Amino acid sequence: MVKITVGIDGMMCGMCESHINDAIRNNFKVTKVSASHKTNSAEIISETDIPEDEIKKIVEQTGYKFTSYDSEPYEKKKGFLFF
Repeated sequence: MVKITVGIDGMMCGMCESHINDAIRNNFKVTKVSASHKTNSAEIISETDIPEDEIKKIVEQTGYKFTSYDSEPYEKKKGFLFF
């Protein structure tokens, strides 16, 4: 799994976050996506890496400014009662 953090400028509220979340979910096969206007970023969890230029294209099509991209391996955290 891969954790991708994308910098996005221009989000002002929860509706902006939803707009980004929906755009990413509708264009890529992701496990989880969570955008935040407070941190100006979106965190994406995916089975496979998504190229930076593809994410940039979708973010900018929604009317926001793509500012950064970071990809790193992601390992699902084990629960409290995991033995």
